[in-house]
Amino acid sequence: MSRLTGRAGGPAATPPQPTRELTAVSADGSRLHVEVYGPEGAPAVVLAHGWTCSIPFWAAQIRDLATDHRVIAYDQRGHGRSPLPGPGGYSTDALADDLEAVLGATLAPGEKAVVAGHSMGGMTIMAAAERAGFREHAVAALLCSTGSGRLVAESTVVPLRPSRLRTRLTKAILGARAPLGPVTPLSKKILKYATMGPGAAPERVEVCARVVHACPRPSRVAWSHVLAGLDLSAGVRELTVPAAVIAGTADRLTPPVHARALAAELPQCVGLVELTGTGHMTPVEAPEAVTAKIRDLVTAYARPARTKEEAV
Repeated sequence: MSRLTGRAGGPAATPPQPTRELTAVSADGSRLHVEVYGPEGAPAVVLAHGWTCSIPFWAAQIRDLATDHRVIAYDQRGHGRSPLPGPGGYSTDALADDLEAVLGATLAPGEKAVVAGHSMGGMTIMAAAERAGFREHAVAALLCSTGSGRLVAESTVVPLRPSRLRTRLTKAILGARAPLGPVTPLSKKILKYATMGPGAAPERVEVCARVVHACPRPSRVAWSHVLAGLDLSAGVRELTVPAAVIAGTADRLTPPVHARALAAELPQCVGLVELTGTGHMTPVEAPEAVTAKIRDLVTAYARPARTKEEAV
């Protein structure tokens, strides 16, 4: 395990212009908005965002990696430009279906990619770990600020000692049906407390607030129920590719206890990094550290895609 401190300075609020956009269709017919950046034939990286987020959450990683990687980012069902889901609704199986659909729509047969997931995106990777499509395409994984279960019980958003009361209050807060409303100084203060480290720069809080407040309320509430009952311990054991774990020491939503458990249980953990003073929003709060870890995984395990001429 290593400890790093993210550098100061704000990430760009939006990704660059994608080289192409497409729609991936999941097993239940749900449509997923996908954006591809960077040069064709470069090593591939797939980014899966977390609960209440969307593609712009990864703006800093996309801007850096797209200079020499093919970066594939998608909006989880019911988030961003992906509409509310089809008959499959909201479940960890649906998350796995969606990731398989994105991999199949963007990668050639047998083409490999490093897959990085933040929060619910990391849970997506765990849910998909035993799927044939994931095993065909994933060469390594990065799990950022995530856990496999007991999310409500372990959360420290409610500043009480562990108890049934804290669990009930946390579940009620995370599953609240009230609209988030416009981004205001008060809403940013609340979001920063719940999801970011105490030293998070104002511009980074602003980025996260605008992304989170844009999430449709039905999707936010429905996914909160799925996450409250999450148990992906079997998926952790099935995640056999090299996997690195990143956590913030000030994370109230998925405290470092989750990252340490993942590091102990993963079949091939290749590193646990704890970012000192960082909260839950690691790709925005400490973008250089997250991007560097993705680059490390690409360097260690990925190869550039073959050209059509090489494939013949």
